[in-house]
Amino acid sequence: MSMAKQREKAEVPRLRFPEFRSMDAWRKVPLERIAERTSTKNSDGRVTRVLTNSAEFGVLDQRDYFDKDIATVGKVDGYYVVGKGDYVYNPRTSAIAPVGPISRNNIGEGVMSPLYTVFRFSEDQTDFYEHYFRSSGWHSYLRSAASTGARHDRMSITTGAFMRMPMPVPSRNEQQKIADCLTSLDQVIAAQGRKVEALKAHKRGLMQQLFPREGETRPRLRFPEFRDAPEWRTRRFFDLFRDVLDFRGRTPKKLGMEWGGGDIISLSANNVKNGFIDYSAECYLASDELHSRWMAGANLEKDDIVFTMEAPLGKALLIPDQRKYVLSQRVVAFKTKPDVVNAFLIQLIWSDGFQRAIDLLSTGSTAKGVSQKSLQGLVVSLPEKDEQQRIADCLSSLDTQITAETHQLAALKTHKQGLMQQLFPAPEE
Repeated sequence: MSMAKQREKAEVPRLRFPEFRSMDAWRKVPLERIAERTSTKNSDGRVTRVLTNSAEFGVLDQRDYFDKDIATVGKVDGYYVVGKGDYVYNPRTSAIAPVGPISRNNIGEGVMSPLYTVFRFSEDQTDFYEHYFRSSGWHSYLRSAASTGARHDRMSITTGAFMRMPMPVPSRNEQQKIADCLTSLDQVIAAQGRKVEALKAHKRGLMQQLFPREGETRPRLRFPEFRDAPEWRTRRFFDLFRDVLDFRGRTPKKLGMEWGGGDIISLSANNVKNGFIDYSAECYLASDELHSRWMAGANLEKDDIVFTMEAPLGKALLIPDQRKYVLSQRVVAFKTKPDVVNAFLIQLIWSDGFQRAIDLLSTGSTAKGVSQKSLQGLVVSLPEKDEQQRIADCLSSLDTQITAETHQLAALKTHKQGLMQQLFPAPEE
C-alpha cells in the first residue's frame, strides 16, 4: 500500500449517532490537506497583544495568564501573528498534555512565540477539530514523529512532520453533530464548575462572618440562640490540646526496619490535604510491628487533628476512622481537651485568619514551615462548646455539599473523556 493510501485509510469510531451508522467509514488525510501552516511575522510591530497556549485553559492573553507581560513591547517583531480561529500547537509537555496542547484561538488577534506551530483550516467551521484536539487520538502519531533527542519537557518535531499528522474527516453533518454534542457537555461541565466555585465562595464569605475579626471577640454573624451569649474567649492555641504527637525525623531505617509488610497508611505532608487523605499521592505502608515501634504506644484516634508543619504549611484533616495510622514526615497530631469541638477547630484552622497568622510565624521562602515553639505563642478565640458545635455543623454541612458537587463535576469530566474515546476512532483502529 502506498504512503498516500495509508494516510487516507478509512476509520470507524466505536460510537456513531444513529443517522450515520450506515454511512461510509471516515477518511483519514494528512493535516496539510485540510489546513495550512501560517508563519506571518509581526515584523512591523503592529500587533502588541501577546498570547500563550495553556494546556489547561487553551489560548489566553499572556497578561491574564502570567499576571504580567513576559514578552515586552519591542521584542515581539519575530513573533507569529495569530488570527481568531487559528490553531496553535505548544510543544511543551505536561501531565495533562503529554505531547503538548493544540488549541483554537477564540479570543482574537495576537502574536505568539515562534516556538509554537500555528495553522489554519481551509474550512471556517472547525468545532469538530477543536474537540478532536482535546482527545488523545493524535498523540501516538506525534510521539512516533518526534525526534528521539527531544528535551524531556518539550516535543521536538519538524513542521513538515507535524503537518503530515493524519486527521479524521467525517462528513460535515457528522462533524457538526459530534461538535454539538461535546459543546453541550462542555456547557454542563462549565455550569457545574461554576456551582462548585460559588459554593466555595459562599463558605469563605460565611466563615468571615462566623469567626471574629483579628482583635475582636465577637463574630459579625451569630446564630439566634447565641446572640446573647458571652464573648468568645481568647486562648493560646496549644492550650487547647491535652497532647501533641510529633514523630518528625523518625524513619523505618532509623528503627532498623523498612516500609511495607502491611496496610497501615503513613500520613505525611504529601498526602494530608484539607479535609481528606489523598490516596493518589505518596502513601507509604507500614506493618503492625513498624507501627508499634514508630508510634511507641501512642495511637491516632477518630477525629484527632493532623496538621502539616511545612511543605505545605497549614493543611489539616480529622482522622476519619478507627484504623491504625503512622504519623510520618512534616506532620503533627493534636488531641484536644474536652471543651474543644474538633470539627469546629478544624474549620478555624482552615480559616483565612488562622492561615494568615501561621504564615506570619513561618520561616523559609519556597518551603515555608513553622516550629512548635512558634505555634505555642499563637492566640485564637473560641466560643462555648455548644456554639462551637453549631458552627461546626453548619460549615460541615456545606463541606458535604461542596464534596458532592465536586464529585459530580469529576464524574462529568470522566464521562466526557469516555465519550470522546468512543466518538473518535482510536489510533490503532
